[in-house]
Amino acid sequence: MSELITILKALSDETRFALIQLLLQHNYCVGALSKQLNITESAVSQHLKVLRTAGIVKGEKRGYYTHYYVDRELLREAASSIVTLSTLAPAENKCRKNTISNQPCCKEGDPI
Repeated sequence: MSELITILKALSDETRFALIQLLLQHNYCVGALSKQLNITESAVSQHLKVLRTAGIVKGEKRGYYTHYYVDRELLREAASSIVTLSTLAPAENKCRKNTISNQPCCKEGDPI
């Protein structure tokens, strides 16, 4: 579950999400990504570092440049985890007692 959280955090940034969308279409180096997104190469590198740390993006050295691509299998696994999460059945409507005051944590009829 912590891997999923790391992936979701990495994808939650708008620029990183845009990087992923570009890299799903084509493998790019930092310079090309910089031009596509109209941001500095340094900013691209920092965003790629977050995506690489999360395991979403991998790099392949081609001569002087590193071309980046998305680990599609990791994205599929994350998507599958989210789908599984959405299928969890709701718990019964049970109100637990507060351990300090021994009083119910909610009143009858309160939404949980």
